[in-house]
Amino acid sequence: MSKPVVVLSTCADTDTAQKIASALVEQHLAACVSVVDRAHSTYRWQGKLNVDAEVLLIIKTMSEHLDAAKAVVKQLSGYEVPEFIAIEIIGGSAEYLDWLKAECGTRLNNTDAG
Repeated sequence: MSKPVVVLSTCADTDTAQKIASALVEQHLAACVSVVDRAHSTYRWQGKLNVDAEVLLIIKTMSEHLDAAKAVVKQLSGYEVPEFIAIEIIGGSAEYLDWLKAECGTRLNNTDAG
């Protein structure tokens, strides 16, 4: 059963972020993608400590679309290993969750959203 989820992902710049956001929404793989500029990520990659400016994507979608959304992010992000972390939404505004489901082409009754 498909459930509403939020996906966190990052990319290197705003242009890339907007390409990903547009592709996901146009393909009905996400109802909304919030693009948050000026995120700073500290991480270790290939044994080296890195601190980079990144753009955070907050992707609102349904679990049934995770594989397809992940493929879009992987294709467009430019990263060898793009971040893609899905978090189940366990509550929220019924009206917003109904809109999210409708925009993603998912038809569930309200009891499925928790």
